[in-house]
Amino acid sequence: MIEAETGVHLWADRFDGSLENVFDIQDKVASSVAGVIEPALQAAETARSVRHPTRDLNAYDAYLRAYEMHMQSAKRIPEALDLLQQAIHDDPEYGPALAWASVCCVRLVSDGLSKDPAMHRSQGLEFARRALQVARDDPSVCAHAAIALSFFGDDTSAVLALVDRALSLNPSYARGWYVSGMMRLWAGDPDTAAAHAEISLRLDPRGGVASMVIGGALFIRERYDEALPYLLSAVQDHPDFPLPYRILAACYARSGQLQKAREVIERIRAISTAVLPPMGPWRDAKHQELFLSGLRLAMGEVA
Repeated sequence: MIEAETGVHLWADRFDGSLENVFDIQDKVASSVAGVIEPALQAAETARSVRHPTRDLNAYDAYLRAYEMHMQSAKRIPEALDLLQQAIHDDPEYGPALAWASVCCVRLVSDGLSKDPAMHRSQGLEFARRALQVARDDPSVCAHAAIALSFFGDDTSAVLALVDRALSLNPSYARGWYVSGMMRLWAGDPDTAAAHAEISLRLDPRGGVASMVIGGALFIRERYDEALPYLLSAVQDHPDFPLPYRILAACYARSGQLQKAREVIERIRAISTAVLPPMGPWRDAKHQELFLSGLRLAMGEVA
């Protein structure tokens, strides 16, 4: 796949198999192509948008630029939210911008960046619900709205149904499988969480944050040594995202590696004002306590 405007090579692959299994190969090719092309096109479109002067941004360009800011650095999330609000002002029914604004509100609260968590909770829920009103058949809107609705305490069954809807609309949506895994992890189903995150990584090996879900699932099952490589991979791929660091610190502490746990705590303090998250998305009280007590142990407090 080549970008026509610049000639940049975006994607290529090959598939081998016997003629006896031609239909299985056909399904594999279709799933792989659909899964890989969507994030590749997103990256190419984002790079194109970044080249535009700010004064020339339309709603779509503002959304793409905000998406990239969110992925680049936690410190740019307030700026990303401002851009998304600009996009929503220009097009009040632009579902992707509304849904991504709701995710920005989640990050502001969960990362300890919000000066008014109650306001951002209310705003995040409003963005998510408005997004679903105008674009309920867009899988990315369903998935991203589900993140906000789940984190800010909406009904678990309704959130999982929303994620399932995203995957029924696009079964090759790599980020949708990651979101599904994360929602299942928060809901207390680590086995399904890990299975869905593995599908996400197969569809898009560059989507390293799905490793956090697998590591988190192993942590919840108290398989700490197995969890560590996945969590280390997640923090390497997303160095400004506090959540995988928090799970990593708790995992190190629970496995008795307190010095490493405290080094991770210092890394969290460098990127977030809150080591302990101000809100906990875990629905299972035992999972929540395992996570929080592990973090307190890593911080040198009595677990």
